[in-house]
Amino acid sequence: MSSSVPRHTALDALHRSLGATMTDFAGWDMPLRYGSERDEHNAVRTKAGLFDLSHMGEITVTGPQAAEFLNYALVGDLAAVGVGRARYTMICVQDGGILDDLIVYRLADAEYMIVSNASNAQNVLNELSNLAEEFEVEVRDDRDAYALIAVQGPESLGILKSVTDADLDGLKYYAGLPGTVAGVPALIARTGYTGEDGFELFVKPEHAVELWQALTKAGEGVGLVPCGLSCRDTLRLEAGMPLYGHELSLSLTPFDAGLGRVVKFGKDGDFVGRTALEAAAERAASQPPRVLVGLVAEGRRVPRAGYAVVVGGEPVGEVTSGAPSPTLGKPIAMAYVDAAHATPGTQGVGVDIRGAHEPYEVVALPFYKRQK
Repeated sequence: MSSSVPRHTALDALHRSLGATMTDFAGWDMPLRYGSERDEHNAVRTKAGLFDLSHMGEITVTGPQAAEFLNYALVGDLAAVGVGRARYTMICVQDGGILDDLIVYRLADAEYMIVSNASNAQNVLNELSNLAEEFEVEVRDDRDAYALIAVQGPESLGILKSVTDADLDGLKYYAGLPGTVAGVPALIARTGYTGEDGFELFVKPEHAVELWQALTKAGEGVGLVPCGLSCRDTLRLEAGMPLYGHELSLSLTPFDAGLGRVVKFGKDGDFVGRTALEAAAERAASQPPRVLVGLVAEGRRVPRAGYAVVVGGEPVGEVTSGAPSPTLGKPIAMAYVDAAHATPGTQGVGVDIRGAHEPYEVVALPFYKRQK
């Protein structure tokens, strides 16, 4: 797929009619915000937000060896995932570096759907296609087969219940089921990237506008608003969720990122990167590398990715993501810092913001956790 001309989702004209500020993101023209990103953020925290996530990459794996293949290609134990359930996992290269983080849905005994980040979808597709040559599986590029709409926030359950008879109360976190939403056939998933309860709806692109409009109408009385990528980023940052290209990259293993739990050494058979990941696990256990921590500003200056974390004027780490937090009312950041300075409450930590060492408090992640 060419990256020179931005791609448009099935909802592009609708976003423009709503006055969205559009931006290029991973080769897609996507809504950044519709009005105030702070208002959109707060709506998701207190009411509900509606997102177009159709830029995400869907890849379907089918065949008699689908489970065995994914156990080899990915670091998780996908054979252990029940039909109708989902798993957060990663695809790594032989040296243990993270190619992408993924959500994998098991749709049937021999059918899985992988959802990758938009920026990595082609790389993941290429890697899976190459690895599949030794297995009885088909790897199918389904990026054009789906539009993806998300409803996130405390009112999302009630909104969705009003337009579907699917068993949402029985739908667990990280699970999915087929259903009909506002007359539209959909895969209804309960995952999310905001720290709130919410749902993702995978539908055919030709049904996207109809579904968006039905959900908008269903949410009119409870404060549902359309939301762009900008507030999605501050929501995931508050929830301590990593973003590929910031907290995750090819130069980091899952253990470097504090996500070693997703690597399942106990599963049957070998898997890509196993030897390197075993070594990374041993290093992390004996002498941790830099640790991913949260930073909360004492002042008002906002840190950005790439800014140095300093102690006594000396660099001890680097900011990976930073933004004003609408929920906390202060600037926050995630950063990799030397283990000696990673304990919550560590004193004397600052961020070098254009030559000034602004004081920050080291805190445990996440910054925000919803009340259940």
